[in-house]
Amino acid sequence: MANITAADVNNLRQITGAGMMDCKKALVEADGDKELAIEILRKKGQKVAANRADRDSSEGAVIAKVSADHKTGVIISLNCETDFVAKNEGYVALANRFAEIALNAADKDAFLAASFDNITVAEKLIEQTGVIGEKIEIGVFEKIEAPFINFYIHAGNKIATLVALSANVAGADVVAKDVAMQAAAMSPIALNEAAVDQSIIEKEIEIAKDQLRQEGKPEAMLENIAKGKLQRFFKDNTLVNQEFIKDNTKNVAQYVKSLGDVEVVAFKRVALG
Repeated sequence: MANITAADVNNLRQITGAGMMDCKKALVEADGDKELAIEILRKKGQKVAANRADRDSSEGAVIAKVSADHKTGVIISLNCETDFVAKNEGYVALANRFAEIALNAADKDAFLAASFDNITVAEKLIEQTGVIGEKIEIGVFEKIEAPFINFYIHAGNKIATLVALSANVAGADVVAKDVAMQAAAMSPIALNEAAVDQSIIEKEIEIAKDQLRQEGKPEAMLENIAKGKLQRFFKDNTLVNQEFIKDNTKNVAQYVKSLGDVEVVAFKRVALG
């Protein structure tokens, strides 16, 4: 039988993130073979993942990252089962490492197939399921490419946003961050009127008409009045038309125009729960 030292156990723990006792047991079972011990720990993760496949993973951490040149931005959610795990520093650090890898991936499938310490991201998720004892998975993968992007992560890693501007100019970092905070706080459903789904528009018009009928308004007037109410809906629910939370004398589009000939061209908002 191989002599398993504390240094061997600690080395395996650093590689896999598994607990000391799990690492020691795996090394004993593998007769000191580190690679075999790693495989044993991964198989344990696969078993835990299979047992918890039907569990709800609605907690977790949402992380946004941008590239050094601010031309690429990504948001991922690393989902788990409990808030207790989601708040763990190691778990949040893992989510941040995943997000860094996601920056260089074209889509979610490419991200899951990307390398993470000589295994794939998908394999790392299974491994960490065994370490943590909860189902963990990548819930959301959102990516933007634009002339300038900044991000905001709300305290507690429950909400993250990306905002893309049409140009990289002086002050773009501050303005894009402010608008990203706006998107996090005010939860717009679309960038502008044109981006609102037609089914939502039709539903809002019908709701407005029903309200007007109850108020006794003539049927012939309903369409025009409802369209007027729709403009208020756009003002409240589309990012560029919302009142800017730091200065309600202007909307978001007007605030961004303080940079010059610049506009918001895209945004992403991801929230847990």
